[in-house]
Amino acid sequence: MTDPVGKLPSELDQLPDRDAEETAEWAASLDAVAQHAGPHRAAYLMRRTLHHAEQAGVPVPRLLETDYVNTIPTSAEPAFDGDEAIEARITAWNRWNAAAMVTRGARLGVGGHIATFASAAWLYETGFNHFFRGKEGDGSGDQLYIQGHASPGIYARAFLDGRLTEAHLDNFRQEAGGAGLPSYPHPRRLPWLWEFPTVSMGLGPLSAIYQARFNRYLHNRSIKDTANSHVWAFLGDGEMDEPESTAALALAAREQLDNLTFVINCNLQRLDGPVRANFKIVQELEAQFRGAGWNVVKTLWGNAWDELFALDTTGALVRRLREVPDAQFQTYATRDIAYIREHFFGAEPALAELAKVLTDAKIAECFSTSRGGHEARKVYAAYRAALAHKGAPTVILAQTVKGHTLGKGFASKNANHQMKKLSVDEFKDMRELLGLPIPDSAFADGVVPYGHPGADSPEVRYLQERRAALGGPAPVRRVHQVVLPEPEERGFKALQKGSGSQEMATTMAFVRLVKDLMRDKETGRRWVPIVPDEARTFGMESLFPSAGIYSPLGQTYEPVDRDQLMYYKEATDGQILNEGITEAGAMADFIAAATSYATHGEPMIPFYIFYSMFGWQRTGDQMWQLADQLGKGFIVGATAGRTTLTGEGLQHADGHSHLIASTNPASLNYDPAFAYEIAVIVKDGLRRMYGPDAEDVFYYLTVYNEPKPQPAMPEGVEEGILKGLYRFREGTPARPDSPRLQLLASGTAIHWVLEAQRMLADEWGVTADVWSATSWGELRRDALEADEALLRGEERTPYVRQALAGAPGPVIAVSDWMRQVPDQISQWVEQDWSSLGTDGFGLSDTREAARRHFGVDAPSITVAALAQLARRGEVPASAVKEARERYGL
Repeated sequence: MTDPVGKLPSELDQLPDRDAEETAEWAASLDAVAQHAGPHRAAYLMRRTLHHAEQAGVPVPRLLETDYVNTIPTSAEPAFDGDEAIEARITAWNRWNAAAMVTRGARLGVGGHIATFASAAWLYETGFNHFFRGKEGDGSGDQLYIQGHASPGIYARAFLDGRLTEAHLDNFRQEAGGAGLPSYPHPRRLPWLWEFPTVSMGLGPLSAIYQARFNRYLHNRSIKDTANSHVWAFLGDGEMDEPESTAALALAAREQLDNLTFVINCNLQRLDGPVRANFKIVQELEAQFRGAGWNVVKTLWGNAWDELFALDTTGALVRRLREVPDAQFQTYATRDIAYIREHFFGAEPALAELAKVLTDAKIAECFSTSRGGHEARKVYAAYRAALAHKGAPTVILAQTVKGHTLGKGFASKNANHQMKKLSVDEFKDMRELLGLPIPDSAFADGVVPYGHPGADSPEVRYLQERRAALGGPAPVRRVHQVVLPEPEERGFKALQKGSGSQEMATTMAFVRLVKDLMRDKETGRRWVPIVPDEARTFGMESLFPSAGIYSPLGQTYEPVDRDQLMYYKEATDGQILNEGITEAGAMADFIAAATSYATHGEPMIPFYIFYSMFGWQRTGDQMWQLADQLGKGFIVGATAGRTTLTGEGLQHADGHSHLIASTNPASLNYDPAFAYEIAVIVKDGLRRMYGPDAEDVFYYLTVYNEPKPQPAMPEGVEEGILKGLYRFREGTPARPDSPRLQLLASGTAIHWVLEAQRMLADEWGVTADVWSATSWGELRRDALEADEALLRGEERTPYVRQALAGAPGPVIAVSDWMRQVPDQISQWVEQDWSSLGTDGFGLSDTREAARRHFGVDAPSITVAALAQLARRGEVPASAVKEARERYGL
């Protein structure tokens, strides 16, 4: 709807105007400028006015986009405190060796990526030479999230400073023998070098934000002084399309994480072509980050452009740069001068006049190579500005050419991400461009040589001196083993005693245990409870006033429930990370806490509790990231199983998370049935992850929201609980010759099985032994290890076969999961095997109706048991039919 004069209404129409005449004069002045000097001049004056207002502290909204020029002009660049010539030689050697390593590996078909580091080399080298703090100085050093495809350049630098040898480089992507270099940053594969896995694109930026946030958490809780630690995340412009890349931008700004810098390599290309063919990715990212509250530094043009901007007295050049789409600018980098003169400068008369005074060499330099991300001084200025900015995180948008210095066959080509090698002639051209003293004779048999100036060369001495001044080598992963003492027994014993006649869900049992452990004098403060907005669902509200919810601002308001015992308390030293509705964010929290033992030398004990359906299914890629990063802690899938969460329906009914979890070798997966099992598992987990012989594993526990009486722990069951299976209740034969079978159950299914045991005995004269299968996954892991031992000539019987040895009758496994979950162990069970589970989609109904639907309730188990016995001829077939009719199946 428009007003009477045809103008669109504005929110300004709702604000009082105390001097309408003055307002009209300002509008008339702007109209006059637009009419007489043109709209571009009017826009320029408006931007200058807004900038002036911002500098003067006048509260006006910031522009989301600025012109397509450098944020820091050449005249404002700080003094460069290094030796540019020697740093250029260091970078040249690293460019060469990165390309040589991948090319030599290509002979074996192992692949690799060359073009990414070629474009980003100065972004890394400037940081390594001047900014990235190592771990040998004060504090924890900086945390570097290195773009996965740039790994060859990092290996090349480690080779130059003596941390890697030629033999290492020749084993790039050849890890099977144990001495290879992994393709990308993989801490589990190269744990002395890599800290953070990043090549699953999108997870690096998300994790970097939460790492910076966790650094502040540790600092505010007085666990570790992280004031001097800075998080640097190196990203690709194409990677920013991943939803995880930008999912937490607002959080970083909201919590004023000025200890965080994103460096986005804007080479305008993704894996198969332009990032924004018809648009401009830099402008889009600038608007996105500014809108989220970040400080933005654009480093687009090299020094060669200064002459062009100085000649641009009309603003035509700046306007043209802003309007040319990325794909066209990529084309300019590959075309001849005549094409650029016609298609770029020929767009308007003012540009054509400017081009007349430019030499072909100047145009070629500007459009082919001169980018801000390729010049040490430009990058240095951007990094200095990022560290100087306070109150918000900074993103540096650095423009580069993908495949820079690799020759015409690589630079700016759409296919360069898939190109794995250069020819000998191309290497010789590269040698001349980089000015490296590598003779033709070094190319024996057509094999590209590695290059090294010598361990005592000026380049290596300079590199090592710079790193020493910054606190040692980087990247590097260091683990100073800190053994946590065993917590007091009180909390464990409380669960082992059982609940008597009182009903308690296993979710509540776990929360109660952790609450007790958080009171432990030695280790209590190291627990990090993480929950994505459902703390009250899991009965954790009692932790709010005692532990507090972490907020860097504390509590600036009076909570609505302040007069209640369990009020919502936020604090700067709060212990709970109560996230919004973001499982991805909560998982990033967990990863930062789970790896603090290495990142900061401070072991933390995170437990992340969530609706089990929205854990592994939604954030399974981050679980692999956690495993790669060698994280430790407890992941807890609550309201687990397909039938326990009444009324919620298909998308809330988890029957498969244990199946997904079983694919992750670092995850120890348990489905405990009783509170005392949880106590045993958690206690042993603390020993295995934080004891003297600490293992690089984490735990996945599923707990249920169904209140049940919790029995006391029987004697001698600890080993079975941890290994995955023990006999919970032996059946009492009604007569010596009564048919017999074995019922295995995990989690909440134990209660259905116990009822089926009673029904079989009382109504059918069948004896059933009931076993608690606390971990189908651990039983399978043990059995697989036994199989591997056989290949080495070692005889070892799987635990599940030992436990069930001599048990009479068939085995029926029951769970609230898909049948594939217990079926993982079927091949190692000697008895006849069958399983019952909840295959298919979940549905909304009562627990009883859902269990009848899936055929896992006690009557269904009873009928299934009779059917197995009838197949063996141990009960008449008529009994099965009779049971079906009696139970209405």
